[in-house]
Amino acid sequence: MAIIETKNLTYTYPNAQKPSISEVSIRIEKGDFTLITGPSGCGKTTLCRCFNGLIPHFYQGKLEGETTVAENNVKETPTYELAKHVGFVFQNPENQLFALSVEKDVAFGLENLGVPREEMRKRVDWALQLTGIYDLRERAPHELSGGQQQRVAIASVLAMQPEVIILDEPTSFLDPLGAKKIFEVIHDLNRKLGLTIVLVEHRLDLTARYANHIIIMDEGKVILDGESREILNSEDTRLVGVGIPKATRLYQILQKDGINFRNTVPLSSDEMAVLLREALQKR
Repeated sequence: MAIIETKNLTYTYPNAQKPSISEVSIRIEKGDFTLITGPSGCGKTTLCRCFNGLIPHFYQGKLEGETTVAENNVKETPTYELAKHVGFVFQNPENQLFALSVEKDVAFGLENLGVPREEMRKRVDWALQLTGIYDLRERAPHELSGGQQQRVAIASVLAMQPEVIILDEPTSFLDPLGAKKIFEVIHDLNRKLGLTIVLVEHRLDLTARYANHIIIMDEGKVILDGESREILNSEDTRLVGVGIPKATRLYQILQKDGINFRNTVPLSSDEMAVLLREALQKR
């Protein structure tokens, strides 16, 4: 069952000469971990703004086509209603943190939804524990590291218990180790809670292993859309200039050199090591 679906979606920002996204038709199933990637400026962020109603309710411009999220027509549904279904984590966590303490930031969205105080307390504690920042609850967000701030932003969204979480390059300010920890938290939420995750990211070495569905965009259009291993192993992906995981590229090179692997495309160095060990044992 599709939790997000677009049909011929085209959007042009005010005063722009050409559309930012053009004739985009996609389906994201409930429980998917979807990775949206592509060259800078290809329309990834614009597409995600259509999922939570920022387009057309905040950004004006010209919108054509349809977007349905959790059975709601985005054009006809106010943003406060969509916020019950879709949570958005921005690229820079400082853009969504402003309270005097971590727990007040996490509670802010629940206050806006009118959640009763007792239920709010439970949800805030649950979200803080799930993201591993319960001990930081009384700290001021501006005192925290980038990785800790990003966890607070994720906890703020989680507390609202949406069906879909959209993350727009959430680790662009973090080093690879900090980013890996954030992606592991997100992956756990997808696996254990069945949340639908939509992640905009270009660092595929770090993220491809978690996604079961990949959408690749270029110049405002969706050019490839499908199962992760199949898409990342295709020649078309390499030609677009998407930085496919190094493990996948090594697999392709060794296959051409005559090494026979079992039929699984690796998306991480761990997976590649297992495949290589098995192939070498057979020789």
